[in-house]
Amino acid sequence: MSRLRTTSDLVSLTEIEAAAGRLAGITVRTPLVPFPLPPGAPSLLVKPESLQPVGAFKLRGAYATISSLPDDVRERGVVTHSSGNHARAVAYTARELGIRAVLVMPHTTPAVKVDACRELGAEVVYVEPNAEARVETADRLAAAHGFTMIPPYDDARVIAGQGTVGLEIVQDRPDVDVVLVPISGGGLISGVAAAVKALRPEARIIGVEPELAADARDSLRLGRPVSWTAEDTGRTIADGLRVQQVGDLPFAHIQALVDGIVTVTEDDIKATMRRLARETRLVAEPSGAVATAAYLHHRDELPEGATYVSVLSGGNVDPALFQEVYA
Repeated sequence: MSRLRTTSDLVSLTEIEAAAGRLAGITVRTPLVPFPLPPGAPSLLVKPESLQPVGAFKLRGAYATISSLPDDVRERGVVTHSSGNHARAVAYTARELGIRAVLVMPHTTPAVKVDACRELGAEVVYVEPNAEARVETADRLAAAHGFTMIPPYDDARVIAGQGTVGLEIVQDRPDVDVVLVPISGGGLISGVAAAVKALRPEARIIGVEPELAADARDSLRLGRPVSWTAEDTGRTIADGLRVQQVGDLPFAHIQALVDGIVTVTEDDIKATMRRLARETRLVAEPSGAVATAAYLHHRDELPEGATYVSVLSGGNVDPALFQEVYA
């Protein structure tokens, strides 16, 4: 049974800095790319995690976690459950470290993400697109084969790895006022918030979700994790943000460190994907576009500031979908 966490469980800046050390030479230190805006508008800088070797930020958490395992544990192999980007990050890490990786993935995962995982040498097990099937199958495989479970978000080591995104943001722009971060299971925003608030407490952290998968918004409002059905979250084009409920440890971070959550529409997401491609030359998958969409379409709902940073979390978009959206 899950349990709510307390502030004593929050990931520290020291843990994030240690993760950064393990990631040196593995992940890309992604730049802050200016988004062209009219004169007089607050500046918007986009952090394109799409430039990582696996096309998304997930490599930070996966590599930081797996590389920290004792050798004898790591050599038995790893298993995870993921809709795509975390799975690909685990597969990439396993290949780099020469270990076995088994990935439990919903059968609705875009083929571009599944094919990329298989090309990295991982084994894929398909399940129904709901949280129960994913977790149950991954746990069963771990128990049967001695694999180590690498959680996609509800894990302090994973959160510390994702927190290196926030560490880099403040190091590159110490004057940042507002950081916009997509929310799925909550690992990315937890790590970013922990790093940014430790280094620049006055900065505001805003989570962004599709309005068709706004479980984190509801959770923050009600003070407890709220679950949406797979059918409800499955309506959004942002397949990477279809997690039905934020994790317990991420929720503790969200309650303690996140200043608000805004939602964006499907049309907002598609329009932002087009603008990112045309105006910054950056390819964003739907999930990766939501943070920038919050600035472009809902700035009146955001805190005031002179410098905004949006995290473009991934660029692994299905080519057919990208062609449809970009047209």
